[in-house]
Amino acid sequence: MLEKQLTGHRVDRSICDWFWDHVISQGDSFKSQPVIASPTHYLFQVVREGITFLACTQVEMPPLMGIEFLCRVSDVLSDYLGGLNEDVIKDNFVIVYELLDEMIDNGFPLTTEANILREMIAPPNIVSKVLSVVTGNSSNVSDTLPGATGSCIPWRAAEPKYANNEVYVDLVEEMDAVINRDGALVKCEVYGEVRVNSHLSGLPDLTLSFANPSILDDVRFHPCVRFRPWESHQVLSFVPPDGEFKLMSYRIKKLKSTPLYVKPQLTSDAGKCRVNVLVGIRNDPGKTIDSITLEFQLPPCILSADLNSNHGTVNILGNKICSWTIGRIPKDKTPSLSGTLLLETELERLHVFPTFRVGFRIMGVALSGLQIDKLDLKTAPSRLYKGFRALTRAGEFEVRS
Repeated sequence: MLEKQLTGHRVDRSICDWFWDHVISQGDSFKSQPVIASPTHYLFQVVREGITFLACTQVEMPPLMGIEFLCRVSDVLSDYLGGLNEDVIKDNFVIVYELLDEMIDNGFPLTTEANILREMIAPPNIVSKVLSVVTGNSSNVSDTLPGATGSCIPWRAAEPKYANNEVYVDLVEEMDAVINRDGALVKCEVYGEVRVNSHLSGLPDLTLSFANPSILDDVRFHPCVRFRPWESHQVLSFVPPDGEFKLMSYRIKKLKSTPLYVKPQLTSDAGKCRVNVLVGIRNDPGKTIDSITLEFQLPPCILSADLNSNHGTVNILGNKICSWTIGRIPKDKTPSLSGTLLLETELERLHVFPTFRVGFRIMGVALSGLQIDKLDLKTAPSRLYKGFRALTRAGEFEVRS
């Protein structure tokens, strides 16, 4: 556990004991609550990659501010450390403390933009670790304050210059779907992000417009986005940070179809269960669907499994998860998984049926139908390179059997 006291009033660590006692007793239902009222404190929690970020206060405050700050901390640490897990945080705990010192001041959020934090605190690398061992100085904090910290645009470095001016926009979408045992679509929606990689000299002013912005729901913006042009004309007007950043996120609900179908059939009697699963293309998106995978958890009553496929590879992992790697759908046959599951001796039939989790990736298309219309730059430099890409992948894509 890493602890950082951010105000003059010290919070007793016993609140963490109270929190974990309730996590152990109530399980996932307690961890799914973003705001928790204890007898003495209000707690905010965010869970990312198995790491719990916990903040507490004794006074009333906007709950979304606490949750948003914890999400920023998670994003910054993931960006700095190249991922989030217990070992990475232990190996870089000095940088974690230094980042928290700069991100919050006396309990109030201060600098949360990753591009500015990189100028203040150097990201970890092999050279810095060797120097800290040799010199005994483990600090990564710069001696000079970034110029942008005193600017009205704190997310952008002061007057960067590039020989080649370029800006690239990516639409990255995840499809969440639930299909019932009859093959009917219960839920299908897309969570998407507009990611920008900007390397522009000076102080660029960009506008990005969509061909069909009316389909967007639950939009969230980077602080650089001016809200009034979006509210009046649904146009994104912004001065971008330098480098990669997430410009906005959105959700598109009530989609009518999925790119793949999964048809599972399970029949059991006499202590055995026969499995047959077919996977194919339901609606051709016009681009290749690759990285197709299918996973399901074998019920606890299964003693052994004998499964094989006519395409791809099948593996039974140690935690009783069956993983079928398909890759791409071949043109000459439909991928199928078949085999037999052996039940416990006292069971005649299978009473707990698995849920199949599907993974896929489609480059070059946004399945939501969202389209970028144009990207304009005021006072464009003589040579400006612009690019657009789209990617759709599976999120929580489940097929019930």
